[in-house]
Amino acid sequence: MISRRDFLQVSMAASALYGSAGFGNWARLAAQQSLTQDQLLEFETFGNISLIHVTDIHAQLKPVYFREPEVNLGIGEAHGQMPHVTGAAFRRAYGIEDGSPSAYALTHDDFSSLARAYGRVGGMDRVATVINAIRADRPDALLLDGGDTWHGSYTCYHTAGQDMVNVMNALKPNAMTFHWEFTLGSGRVNEIVEGLPFAALGQNIFDAEWDEPAELFKPYRFFERGGAKIAVIGQAFPYMPIANPGWMFPEYSFGIRDENMQAMVDEVRDAGADVVAVLSHNGFDVDKKMAGRVQGIDVILSGHTHDALPEPVLVGKTHIIASGSNGKFVSRVDLDVRDGRMMGLKHKLIPVFSDVIAPDPAITALIDEQRAPYEAALSEVIGKTDTLLYRRGNFNGTWDDLICDALLSEREADIAMSPGVRWGPSILPGQDITREDVWNVTSMTYPNAYRTEMTGEFIHVILEDVGDNLFNPDPYYQQGGDMVRVGGLGYRIDVTKPQGQRISEMTLLKTGEAIDPAKNYVVAGWASVNEGTEGPPVWDVVENHIRNQGTVTVGPNTSVEVIGA
Repeated sequence: MISRRDFLQVSMAASALYGSAGFGNWARLAAQQSLTQDQLLEFETFGNISLIHVTDIHAQLKPVYFREPEVNLGIGEAHGQMPHVTGAAFRRAYGIEDGSPSAYALTHDDFSSLARAYGRVGGMDRVATVINAIRADRPDALLLDGGDTWHGSYTCYHTAGQDMVNVMNALKPNAMTFHWEFTLGSGRVNEIVEGLPFAALGQNIFDAEWDEPAELFKPYRFFERGGAKIAVIGQAFPYMPIANPGWMFPEYSFGIRDENMQAMVDEVRDAGADVVAVLSHNGFDVDKKMAGRVQGIDVILSGHTHDALPEPVLVGKTHIIASGSNGKFVSRVDLDVRDGRMMGLKHKLIPVFSDVIAPDPAITALIDEQRAPYEAALSEVIGKTDTLLYRRGNFNGTWDDLICDALLSEREADIAMSPGVRWGPSILPGQDITREDVWNVTSMTYPNAYRTEMTGEFIHVILEDVGDNLFNPDPYYQQGGDMVRVGGLGYRIDVTKPQGQRISEMTLLKTGEAIDPAKNYVVAGWASVNEGTEGPPVWDVVENHIRNQGTVTVGPNTSVEVIGA
């Protein structure tokens, strides 16, 4: 058992180190607007073990613009806690100067002008440069991929994930876990995983028929590094059959399974693990709750909710690391592991400014090779935007407003619904919209844009159900994504109320009339989890709408009134 004195030493070391050479350093440099690659990659090596964490890349091989959320509400105990702080409040919390590159990387304000000043982010060839620099300093560093990797782009769809597999294999990860990968279908996932040269982990991936751990996905992997024994335990997205089509992977079941997680932690500790890291796709709030329930985890590398935090969050003795999405950040985590336990931790969230970090030539060539057969289709201009197009936020984003507008017009509907997914880069005002841009916010393996009739009562039930997935005060009942986006419909939501009482004042916007529970309305949407959904793929619907518009303008969305935030 760790003594109080030892624990205080760990805590003080961790808290001192966060600010001295992690985010705090590049924040000050960013405030001076003098960033160089060497400064971004600078790190005073610590301890004897290095972990490198990337997550939620969503198949973005090239640099992108990506706006962080304006609204990210925390419910219950999470209210006002990281990561549910945005904008100016976030900058104050971490001492970030307005207008600095760090403000651009981590917050949403003045995004368009800052994006023009500081350029795109990400690009897997730039990510490779960061990884190589860490490995040059710590050759045996572990590279861990948090999942949502083989999903989210035109080329990933058309190669059934192979483009991302090829590029990630070249980066030589040590382990990964999973979420959207399973929407390739279990047959394709199994085929890829069987050929991976690294560990495919998920302690919560079970055989659905026998309720036993799935043989293909191991719960953990041991690594010997720096004279210490490291156990990396995988945690796949728990709510796969709820948030995504279960018929695509019927032989697998998931769930949080924190009792099994505790058993795995105990098992690896009994087998001599000096440090336990969980590679998770739970989402940040679920990880916080798990950290409070499962004893013996040193570090959780968190994914799914796309949060980017410049400092770890400490729950008990567990440090939770959030590394953003879309290749925008790489986390380096150095550990001092001695005498069978972790004695200190040092962390740096490295922003991948693509105009600052030089691309790795070999990975650039490999990316270009993956994209070459599709380059003409990718680069075709569909239209132009006068509006910043972005997706993040609990209730709306202009990309989803545009998609809803397309569903309303192209499918001749009264009401449109678009899923509250978090993936999808941003487009600046004045930019062309290419086919690649459209696919970056619509690419999935169940894209059919349905057109059906729903009663007002059923629409209310849908909004209540999705609202509970997002605003249930118990993180274990928050089952992924943001609020369903709606077009042609206004409503009021009180996020503090229980399920069934959150949604009120539903209004059909084109008439201003209240939604009648007994009346049928024509509803268009996409990404239904139901097998056999009919309709054109949503990317065709959106493309047709943009072509008809020529230049798209998305006005302010005031259709949702939020109470209790």
